[in-house]
Amino acid sequence: MSAVDLARLQFALTTSFHFLFVLLTLGLVTLLVVMQTRFAITGAPVHERMTRFFGRIYVINYALGIVTGVVVEFQFGLNWSGLATYAGDVFGAPLALETLVAFFLESTFLGLWIFGWGRLNRWVHLSLLCLTALTAFASAFWIMAANGFLQHPVGHRVDGDVLRLDDFGALLTNPTFTSALGHVVFAAVTTGGVFVTAVSALHFLRRTHEVDFFRRSLRMGVVTTALATPPLLGFGFAQFPVLAEFQPHKTEAAPLLGLPLGFMILIGTGLTAISWLTLPLLIRDAVIRLRFPLYLMVIGIPVPFAAALFGWMFREIGRQPWLVYGLLRTEDAVSHVDASQILLSLIVFTSLFVLLACVDWALIARAVRRGPDVEPAPVSPLVVTL
Repeated sequence: MSAVDLARLQFALTTSFHFLFVLLTLGLVTLLVVMQTRFAITGAPVHERMTRFFGRIYVINYALGIVTGVVVEFQFGLNWSGLATYAGDVFGAPLALETLVAFFLESTFLGLWIFGWGRLNRWVHLSLLCLTALTAFASAFWIMAANGFLQHPVGHRVDGDVLRLDDFGALLTNPTFTSALGHVVFAAVTTGGVFVTAVSALHFLRRTHEVDFFRRSLRMGVVTTALATPPLLGFGFAQFPVLAEFQPHKTEAAPLLGLPLGFMILIGTGLTAISWLTLPLLIRDAVIRLRFPLYLMVIGIPVPFAAALFGWMFREIGRQPWLVYGLLRTEDAVSHVDASQILLSLIVFTSLFVLLACVDWALIARAVRRGPDVEPAPVSPLVVTL
């Protein structure tokens, strides 16, 4: 493989791995806000325990996801220096804001929330979680703004051999950004709903004694999935007119593009239908007594992740051979690095990501099997490893 092919493969693998962490993080923090809001309003211990239980899983996934994000950022300098040289003034602006939001504000609010249990006023503590969720989605906002520029470059002027930012507002109103943002947001919420549903179903399959606890979380997961999937599909189909205008070759998709697009639509439609068909089974806890739907819920955990990856493949592969659509070709953006060196970094980074993914799911599985604490306990992932 050439240096360009290896660099593309490396970036595809690392961003895909990171995207899986991001999806679960955004989805879980949304549901955590609902759980803790219920606790703040009612004071019911079950809602506090629910927040702590799923909050511990969220912290584990967030902590390991941060590491994968750092590796993704490194690649812009390692393998794609041509992009930084040519369009760094434009492309780097939303990325810089994302870094400030994600690594400073979001991490600060999350740290205060973790160590604020039992020390802060109930409403202050809830506000910290809300701010954590807002900054998490703000991070996704800036990433999608940067990616939207690659899909349809706007807000710039040509200054010699480089691009200069001259209209920041154009980046924020870019049709390829605004049409995709809602799709990503509801994809994350759907992922969170499916995950909470699956964890709850697993405990019912294990004959849990925490019936009231997991009955509530199961209902929340199913309802969340049922409410999130219709707008998810709506935002997805709303992107086709934008693609027809700015990237018409995508709407004439070759088999390489049509396959992931078809799988994504099929999965989204299936999740919508299944979640809405499950809603009546929540009445009088019928779904709890029927083990077959519970098994389907558990094995359905990877489904939204697979759909998200198929959508990302369609969006990114379909832009080729352009890195900045119509302005900078991929082969012209790759760094002047020997293919053997890129291969070495590909092996190292891929091995690291596989290790992180295994550690992430091992710790999450351990936290899930452990179940909710009877007595109040911290949400720190360190507790899980002891």
